[in-house]
Amino acid sequence: MAIFRERTIADYEAVSVLLRNMPGTTWREADSRVAIERYLLRNPGLSFVAEEEGSIVGCAFCGHDGRRGYLQHVAVNPAFRRRGIAATLVSRCLDGLDAVGIAKTHIDVLLTNEEGRGHWERQGWQRRDDVVRYSFNRSGNPNV
Repeated sequence: MAIFRERTIADYEAVSVLLRNMPGTTWREADSRVAIERYLLRNPGLSFVAEEEGSIVGCAFCGHDGRRGYLQHVAVNPAFRRRGIAATLVSRCLDGLDAVGIAKTHIDVLLTNEEGRGHWERQGWQRRDDVVRYSFNRSGNPNV
């Protein structure tokens, strides 16, 4: 049975190992320990992990800009899937956003992540075809 709790910076190594080994996710310099700690401090009570058998088996990273919520790096170890872990993690994130008045939440899913896209569509999330995301990178480093 999974135990769910708020994600802290102490979880950094275990979460990074989980995500680096997860197909369909990316890991960039923006996911550095310093950046993750800054994000967690800016968005308290919104990111969560699931633990089982003494290990982190799932995570959901969540924050907001004051208007909209954003989910990132929602993942569950494949050996622990189909047990409601992702649903519970996401529900906790959405509950936290709701508590601060955020009703609409977005998640970006890589086009190449067919399994992830299917998951979110099955959960009732709406694919947006009316917007295109653009990014600007001042650093010139493609891995930020």
